[in-house]
Amino acid sequence: MRAVLDVVMLVLNIYTWLLIVSAVLSWLIAFNVVNTRNQFVATIWDMLYRITEPLLRPIRNMLPNLGGIDISPIILLLGIFFIERVIQLYLYPAVF
Repeated sequence: MRAVLDVVMLVLNIYTWLLIVSAVLSWLIAFNVVNTRNQFVATIWDMLYRITEPLLRPIRNMLPNLGGIDISPIILLLGIFFIERVIQLYLYPAVF
């Protein structure tokens, strides 16, 4: 059981980093620092979009319009941090 919890924690940690990279890349694209005409950038952006969008879309649908500010990654990160803390504080001690 401990190994399963470790794998879940690892997946959550990787997804956290993917969300952060996706947010930073979206800023770089919005401020025209990187260009999506570059095939490498377009491939990375498409991969990150396909990985993060299924969890961000329902959050965006529930949030009110904030005038162009997207806080859905922050809300998802808070949810991931909450799940990690629950695993660490309540599930890990129950396994032993």
